[in-house]
Amino acid sequence: MKTDAVRGHLDGLLLSVLESGPLHGYAIITAVSERSNGVLELRKGTIYPALNRLERLGLLRSVWESVGERRRRCYELTDAGRRGLAAERTTWREFTAAIGSVLEPTPSPGHAT
Repeated sequence: MKTDAVRGHLDGLLLSVLESGPLHGYAIITAVSERSNGVLELRKGTIYPALNRLERLGLLRSVWESVGERRRRCYELTDAGRRGLAAERTTWREFTAAIGSVLEPTPSPGHAT
């Protein structure tokens, strides 16, 4: 899949995988890959700037956790993030319906295709 296909939908993807609970960056990348059956492979260089931006917007919050001697930053949705996710889903449904209407039009009675 073209990497450009994800552009414009990254925020919704990130918010969606965090809906079930806090995750660290690598777990977010893995969740997106698993949910998409490996079609969507996000890179660290793509998600961390997006996560930081979503946190600045108040849609996410993060905490540092220690795992052994390593530290990792875990992200979770805020209430504003849950509302943002609902808005992303509405926008996605409208977008896919519009694109579907163009790519796979339903023939109108009386119109030859």
